[in-house]
Amino acid sequence: MANFFASNLKKIREERGLSQNKLGALAGVNQTTIARWESKEIAPSIDNVEDLANALNIPLPDLLGKDLRFDNGSYMKPIIDDDNMIQIPVLGTIKAGIPIEAQQEILEYIEIPKTWIRGGKQFYGLKISGDSMFPKYQEDDIVVFEDSHSYDMESARNKDCAVMVNGDDATFKKVLLSEEGITLVPYNTGAYDIKMYSKDDIINKPIRVIGIAREKRTRV
Repeated sequence: MANFFASNLKKIREERGLSQNKLGALAGVNQTTIARWESKEIAPSIDNVEDLANALNIPLPDLLGKDLRFDNGSYMKPIIDDDNMIQIPVLGTIKAGIPIEAQQEILEYIEIPKTWIRGGKQFYGLKISGDSMFPKYQEDDIVVFEDSHSYDMESARNKDCAVMVNGDDATFKKVLLSEEGITLVPYNTGAYDIKMYSKDDIINKPIRVIGIAREKRTRV
């Protein structure tokens, strides 16, 4: 867990006038564990974070903020809504246009069917900015992505995907694969260029598919 969680936990605990002992008692852990979290010596599990948020009576994003990934690289565990639905975070904005630095903030939570996460699948939402994927996707649409970090590139063939370029820039494009490499295609080809990257580019830039679009939600 990165620095934001540790510093924010201490700040909120002190604002509430709670000692490490008192917070530990409320969250079901001992004082030493709280101290090790705040000193960044160890990282909590998502279940620990949920217990802390409940003990402090705050939403999870107030503890996690921009710190969205756990040490195993997985996205935040979804919140169980009821027997049929779960809530997943909308992590920020992705540019449907020229790549921009990846956003990492929780804007809101949205519901998806609980059946989607069978087999350990993970999902997150991103808000669309820009018009390169118009008319299929519009500004401010929320797209639900299946996390594809554990998949090979072939799984993204001919699909609309969130793609990381140069390690920290995220863009949203249709992915075409060939023997030469990867091509990122906008739907709005009249205003945006098709980008082609070689196999060497995929390795050296690098180019990584981080999410495959599962569903679009347009706000009216």
